[in-house]
Amino acid sequence: MSEAAFFHDLLYAMLALSAVTFVALFVITAPYGRHTRAGWGPTIPSTFGWLLMEAPASLGFAAFYLAGEHRAEAAPLALLAMWQLHYVNRAFVYPFRRRGGDKPMPLAVALMGFAFNIANSYLNARWVSHFAFHGHGWSAGWLASPRFIAGAALFLTGFVINQHADEVLRTLRAPGERGYKIPHGGLYRFVSAPNYFGELVEWSGFALAAWSPAALVFVVWTAANLAPRAWANHRWYRRTFADYPTGRRALVPFLF
Repeated sequence: MSEAAFFHDLLYAMLALSAVTFVALFVITAPYGRHTRAGWGPTIPSTFGWLLMEAPASLGFAAFYLAGEHRAEAAPLALLAMWQLHYVNRAFVYPFRRRGGDKPMPLAVALMGFAFNIANSYLNARWVSHFAFHGHGWSAGWLASPRFIAGAALFLTGFVINQHADEVLRTLRAPGERGYKIPHGGLYRFVSAPNYFGELVEWSGFALAAWSPAALVFVVWTAANLAPRAWANHRWYRRTFADYPTGRRALVPFLF
C-alpha cells in the first residue's frame, strides 16, 4: 500500500470514529476532572496524564512534519508554528500551571488521547509539509492567499479566547483553596465552556489556513469531543450551583 492510500484510509477511519465518539460521549461522560469516578481501571496523576496525552501532538507533529519534502517552505513553516503555539502550551505548560494536578485520571483516558494525537498529528503534519503541494491547490504563494490570512486570524482569535478562559479557571480559587466556583468574565458571560469554544475557533481557522481534509476532520473530531463535554459541564454547573446564570449556553454563545 502506498503512503497516499494509507493516508486516505486513515483519514476516513478517523472521520467514522468521530461519529462514534460523538454519540458515545453524550451517553458516557469521560471520567476525568470534575467527572472523575471509579470503575475505569488504574489511575495516574492528572498532570502526568495530560502530558502523556498531549506531548505526542507536539513532538509527533514535529517528527512527521520534518519528513516532508516541503518542510522548509514558508506556508508549511507558518502552519507548523500555529500548531506548536497551541500544543507546546497544552502539553508542556498547561499541565503544570493548572491546579489539582494530583487528582487521579484513568490511565485508559490518557492512552486513548495518546493514540488519537499520534494519528491526528500524522495526518495533519504530512498534509502540511508533503501532500498539500501534490495537486491539491497549494502553491508557493499560499502564505499570501486570502484563505491563509483569514484562517490564521481566526486561529489566533481562538487561541486568545482559549488562553483567557483557562486563565480565569486557573485563578478562580485562592492558593490552597479546594472545590469549584462559578467562573465569570470574558466569554463566561455567555457560555459555560469558552475554553472549548476557543479551541473550536482555533482549529476551524487552522483548517481554513491549511485548506486541508485532515484539518477538517480534526475540526469534526474537536466538535465530537468537546460538544458532549461542554454539555456535561454545563449540566453539572446547573445542578451544583442554584445561582448559576440562567442565560448561559453550554458551548456556542446564544446557540448551544
